[in-house]
Amino acid sequence: RQGKLVTFGIVPTAPETGFGYIACGAADGHIRQVRGFVEKPSLEVAQGYLASGDYLWNSGMFCFTAGAALAAFREHCPALFAAGEACWAASRGEGSATTEIDADSFAGLEDISIDYAIMEKAANVAVVPASFDWSDIGSWNAMSQLVEPDENNNRAIGETITFASHGCYIHGDDRLIAALGVDDLIVVDTPDALLISHKDHTQDVKKVVQKLKTMGHDSYRLHRTVSRPWGTYTVLEEGDRYKIKRIEVKPGASLSLQMHHHRNEHWIVVSGMARVTNGEKGEFLVHTNESTYIPAGHKHRLENPGVIDLVMIEVQSGEYLGEDDIVRFADNYGR
Repeated sequence: RQGKLVTFGIVPTAPETGFGYIACGAADGHIRQVRGFVEKPSLEVAQGYLASGDYLWNSGMFCFTAGAALAAFREHCPALFAAGEACWAASRGEGSATTEIDADSFAGLEDISIDYAIMEKAANVAVVPASFDWSDIGSWNAMSQLVEPDENNNRAIGETITFASHGCYIHGDDRLIAALGVDDLIVVDTPDALLISHKDHTQDVKKVVQKLKTMGHDSYRLHRTVSRPWGTYTVLEEGDRYKIKRIEVKPGASLSLQMHHHRNEHWIVVSGMARVTNGEKGEFLVHTNESTYIPAGHKHRLENPGVIDLVMIEVQSGEYLGEDDIVRFADNYGR
């Protein structure tokens, strides 16, 4: 209410080197001024922070009025503030339940955290020491601490078998994982990717993400299951010139009227009913266990006219199967 930018600091219980810290200043009741923010320290420095009593873990949680935040951005990041205003002005959403952020202007915004942008620069920052249970699950090491260890200090989620292994964290979604004669490894197997790391290098996952981004690899920005305003799609399998998806469309929702230059699509309805628009064939219904074929170059649309979810399998084939091979002619979501 006084216009402060407030953050919540967690009272440290150990000299953690994987967390950021808040340096506290003078106290005003249970609220303290903020002298500064400190990045992940060495063990020796973290031990000094813990002993001093003047440092809190940076939870990354903030509370402020919209007006105070906008004023801080306007003062400390004027270029970012102006670019954000321009992006918002270019975005669409009038008359729709969703707002589609303008992609081109958004891509030009500076990639910066709120800590660097305003919290470390503003003078009106306060911190409330908080004692609720909290952990910065920012690494797989931290995630592993939520799992009870076995007699060899191995921790596991999913179906796992370990022999002569110690101090490992194994996280599996779909498959059996066996670890033989290994120590202090992090193994995370998900539908998207497999990660194998020594415990001392789990903070370097961001380097992998940056490498994927440099390569233009889809996995840095998309999960295997992707949410859309109309529902979801999951990539089940893909290879040279083919891709198989599971598509789920919410009742009453529809995809855009669209066209692809380079791929053909086969649609098989698994459950529910689909209303399909397909080139010169016009509009027709496809029932459970029925299918239809969408040739490249045909305008087409998929809708769910029913009251239950529409689930279908889509088999794509062609010389290019990227998600950017799409021309939209009409869309309910302003894309």
